[in-house]
Amino acid sequence: MTLTGGCLCGALRFEIDGPVRIRGLCLCRTCQKVSGGAGNLFVGLEAAAFRYTRGEPRRFARADASDAPAREFCAECGVHVASRSPKAPGGLIVKVGALDDPGAFGKADMVFWTQEKQAFHHLPEDATIFERLPGR
Repeated sequence: MTLTGGCLCGALRFEIDGPVRIRGLCLCRTCQKVSGGAGNLFVGLEAAAFRYTRGEPRRFARADASDAPAREFCAECGVHVASRSPKAPGGLIVKVGALDDPGAFGKADMVFWTQEKQAFHHLPEDATIFERLPGR
């Protein structure tokens, strides 16, 4: 499966050439802040299946947490495109909104960090639900 995407202004473009391993929704407070409140819809894949075809992202990781993910975003328009976590060094998550065809996402099969969800968050039916990350 090949998917393409990019930021709002077009300075960053990417291509995914490999299988999507996870279709997820994260409702942790960090994802709520990054998204403006809605949580984070994402696809999880092997990092080797992803490459930037235009531009180079800026990266941000919280300095107060050694295992914080590095978020990749456009330096021009600020759109968050992807994240890489030291907890999953071979993996990568890509924000669904950055895909050229967000409909390729389908639906979230897993929902993470529901212990931090807000009353206005709705959980998808038939998804596997985790109060935290599995194993934490």
